[in-house]
Amino acid sequence: MDGKLTIGELTRELGLTPRTLRFWEDQGLIEPQRVGTRRLYGPRERTRAILVLRGQRLGFSLAEIRKIIGLYDRPPEQGGGEGKQLELLLEKIAARKAELLQKRADIEATLKELAEVAAGCHARLDQLGRKARRA
Repeated sequence: MDGKLTIGELTRELGLTPRTLRFWEDQGLIEPQRVGTRRLYGPRERTRAILVLRGQRLGFSLAEIRKIIGLYDRPPEQGGGEGKQLELLLEKIAARKAELLQKRADIEATLKELAEVAAGCHARLDQLGRKARRA
C-alpha cells in the first residue's frame, strides 16, 4: 500500500491501542488518509505518532506536543518552520528539566525529613525500652 500502514499495523509497531490513535487524530496530532472507513498512515503520520509518544515520555501535554509538531508544517513567514519548532522544543525541555529538578529537590528534602522523624521515633522508643523495626 505504498508504504502506508493500517491502524492495526501501526498500533502493533508502536505498542498502542487503536483508541489512542483515534484520540490523537481527534486532537489534531495526526491526520491519517481515509479510504472509505479505513485509516491509512503514511511515513509522515508514523513519524508524528512517534514524536507524540516521545513527547509524552518527556512529560509534555498533548497541547504542547501539538504546538511543537504543528510548527514544522507552518511556513517561516507565518512563525513556523523547523527552526521555530526546535527553538520551542528547547524552551519546553528547559522548563520540564527545571520542573523535574525542583521535584527531585522536594523529594530529597522530604526523604531527609522522614529520616529525621524516624530517627527521633527510634530514639524515643529506645528511651521507653521498646524495639521498633528500622524504616
